[in-house]
This record gives sequence, C-alpha cells and structure tokens, in this order.
Amino acid sequence: MHRPNRPLMVYAIGYLAFLYMPILLLPLFSFNDAIYIAFPLKAFTTQWYQQMFANDAMHAALMNSVQVGVSASVLATILGIFGAKAVTRFRIKGVKPVLGVVMLPLVIPPIIMGVALLILLSQMGIPLSLITVTVGHVLICVPFSIVTLMASFEGFDKSMEEAAADLGDNAWWIFWRVTFPMVFPGILASLLLCFTISFDEFIMAFFLAGTDPTLPIFIYGQLRFPQKLPGVLALGTCIVAVTFTVVFLAQWLRGRGPTAPKTEGN
Repeated sequence: MHRPNRPLMVYAIGYLAFLYMPILLLPLFSFNDAIYIAFPLKAFTTQWYQQMFANDAMHAALMNSVQVGVSASVLATILGIFGAKAVTRFRIKGVKPVLGVVMLPLVIPPIIMGVALLILLSQMGIPLSLITVTVGHVLICVPFSIVTLMASFEGFDKSMEEAAADLGDNAWWIFWRVTFPMVFPGILASLLLCFTISFDEFIMAFFLAGTDPTLPIFIYGQLRFPQKLPGVLALGTCIVAVTFTVVFLAQWLRGRGPTAPKTEGN
C-alpha cells in the first residue's frame, strides 16, 4: 500500500488555490452593486448581467468569436487527423523534425507570430478580416489537435484496419467504417479544445482582426471605461463557466477513447 504524499498534496492544493482563487473573484464582484472592485461588497444585484445581455456590440463580438472558433476548430481538427494518422500509422523518414516544426507554435510567443503574420498578410495585400483571424487561430490550434489525436490513433489495435483491408475495403472506407468510430471521442475532444483555445485567444486576433472585433478584443476595449467594468466581470463569469465546461467535457471524452491493447508481456 502506498502512503499518501502529504507534501505533494499540500503543493497541489496550494497551486490550485493560487491558480483559481483570482478567477473565483469574478462571479463574486459581478453581483456587486458598485462599479469598483473593493471589499466590503455594497449590495447584491443582477443589473450587470441585464446590461450585458442587452449590449448589441457584445452580441456582435460574441458571434464573431463563435464563427472564428467553429471554423478554426474544424480546420485544425481536419489537419490534426491527417497529421496524427501519418505519424502513428506510417513510417516516414524525418517525421520527428517535421513534427517538431509543426509543434513550434506551442513555444513561439504569440505576439511574435501575430506580428509575423501581420507583416506577411500586408506584403501579400490580403485585407484583415475574420478570415485572417481564423488562419492565425488554425496555426495555433493544429499542434493541440495533433497531440490530442495521436493518443486516440495509438489507442486501438492496428490489426482492425488490416482486417478491413483484407476484406477488400479501400483506405477511404477503412477510415470511415473502422478508424473514425474508434477515434471519434478524440476528434470530438480536439474540436472542443481547439474551439476553447480560439474563443479565448486575444493576441493573434488583436493583430489580425481588422474592423470586426472578437469577444476578447471587445472586452479589452471595455476595460478603458471604469463604468463598464462590472459588465466585463459578468461577461467574464459566463466565459469562465462555459470554458471550464467545454474543457472538462473534452477531457472526459478523451478519456473515453480506446485504450491501448495489452501485450503478452504486460
């Protein structure tokens, strides 16, 4: 029997408290009947949520973020399927260096990538719009999609695909009839995770959005006006709740994916 590692538990609890306690202050002050963030709270109110739902500019920015998030998550997941399948199913020379290049957006500062894409698009004469924001978000989301889907592709027996090939199916039907149902939880998890990343992304959208702001840019603009801060807190509370739900659902679906087959030595 393994004894619980108390120092590790204390560290984990302290880390989680440091990470999430500031976030928990958002819903607390979003119900405060004052425009200033300070204790003690003045009174309980829901007027900031009513103002938030009546804000047409916020609705437009929200729809822009949803549109970009859906498009970026679908495109990134499609590219992630191709990349994960190539890495896990085929022997390709130089696959590790190529995979390392694909994963570079995970380590390159987003502000550097945003400036680089802005210069590239400007030199090519491409106007900034939600399409350019989507391209930038796809670049960021593809590495996360590949990492998520690699675990799914490695988690089921390859002999099932070989058996389907022996029965006469071509590569396309093997994917739809055998591979796709097995990796579907990973695909769904990739879609949810990429949507969350795109929905919350600010720096890339700040450089590439043009005249159509996404929701993070809208929130940044609202912070310049103290009287609009409570509405931002209410909006932030809703975003945090939705984000936590989506990420938790994505990880739960990923955990329900196929498990790696056991070998005789295990």
